[in-house]
Amino acid sequence: MSLNDSKNSVGFFNSLASSVTNFGSVMTKSVNGLMGYEGIEVINPDGSTEDAEEEAGRGRWKQEERDGYWKIMQKYIGSDITSMVTLPVIIFEPMTTLQKMAELMEYSYLLDMADKTQDPYMRMVYASTWAISVYYAYQRTWKPFNPILGETYEMTNHNGISFIAEQVSHHPPMSAAHAENEHFSYDCTSKLKSKLLGNSIDFYPVGRTRVTLKRDGVVLDLVPPPTKAHNLIFGRTWVDSSGEMIMTNLTTGDKAVLYFQPCGWFGSGRYEVDGYVYNSAEEPKILVTGKWNESLSYQSCDIEGEPLTCTEPKEVWKVAEAPKKDKYQYTHFAHKVNSFDTAPSKLLSSDSRLRPDRYALDIGDMTKAGYEKSSLEERQRAEKRTRVEKGQRFVPKWFDETDEVTPTPWGDLEVYQFNGKYLEHRAAADNSETNTDMKSTQFNPWQFQDTSP
Repeated sequence: MSLNDSKNSVGFFNSLASSVTNFGSVMTKSVNGLMGYEGIEVINPDGSTEDAEEEAGRGRWKQEERDGYWKIMQKYIGSDITSMVTLPVIIFEPMTTLQKMAELMEYSYLLDMADKTQDPYMRMVYASTWAISVYYAYQRTWKPFNPILGETYEMTNHNGISFIAEQVSHHPPMSAAHAENEHFSYDCTSKLKSKLLGNSIDFYPVGRTRVTLKRDGVVLDLVPPPTKAHNLIFGRTWVDSSGEMIMTNLTTGDKAVLYFQPCGWFGSGRYEVDGYVYNSAEEPKILVTGKWNESLSYQSCDIEGEPLTCTEPKEVWKVAEAPKKDKYQYTHFAHKVNSFDTAPSKLLSSDSRLRPDRYALDIGDMTKAGYEKSSLEERQRAEKRTRVEKGQRFVPKWFDETDEVTPTPWGDLEVYQFNGKYLEHRAAADNSETNTDMKSTQFNPWQFQDTSP
């Protein structure tokens, strides 16, 4: 691929519009009259347009369940349903979105390598590969729980990292996270937006992700591609991302531009990623290729983007082996994230692991999970009423809202920054001689302790 070809093929809005158009013409079929419903789009990722009606009868739901869910969801078509809809617990996984943020740390050794290397372009290879590595875990088709306002998630005992995430806003739902070890610090503000399209949903990653490499003080900025979940109700649910991922070195101007190929006819192009690391003059230096569900490789290239002669692709990352036939498609690391093995001593009582609905779902008690989920949501509404009556506003503990509003391809974002108070809390907790049984600690993210549903 030449440089001109690559630049023509990866313009963000052009490539995204083109990929959606091609994807729709090749893969999508409206199954008119299916079980009495019209205009339902069903997509078989391994087939063609002729498979749509047969595909519609597959999936995790029985016919009566599909009918019921469709009647509930169709009135929200075109809406952002990130937090406005109360959904049945049967579609959830026993994890919250704060915990899913922590999954990005599985292959954090790549950021260690980015910090250690003397090569500025390999730095971008390692760092952008780290950003792509989480997509294997993100292809899960179960919905995580929305965090309660003030809920937190802490993680230790992994690659020397201290990780803290907090739900800083409920409407709109926003989360903030900070992680660091001796090589890097990571800061993220996330305000995920969605748009329900009927039998599919688009997710737009409104957010700001910054990584600081400590040795040289280099700051990296990440803009990920959007994601789409197909066949929510009719057919087998599957997830795909397409478009550009851009990681920019704000210190030097170097950048990595990697294109996620959309899934085509009979699965062609699915999972594939390719692109270049460019220097500050926008000249390609390294070609990156692979699949986000398998591995990525890199190879030095010339000014035209062609691999240098006498060079071979070198593997930079390979996905870790995952459990077989796992109910929720969890990786081994996802199980660690969900366990107390990665919890610090004297865990905050607002931690996601302690949610009673999450725990009930984890042990397979659907009835209790549904009851506990409803109880938490009602308690949260009661808290909001109390806050309004008292004329107070919610103030996060571990992150401060700044005056900065940063633009993203999908809307403006209010930025939260780590205030450092968590490090003081953690040092004090670690030095305390008080012993607590984490597993018996009651979940408590509440601002007003005397509020009841």
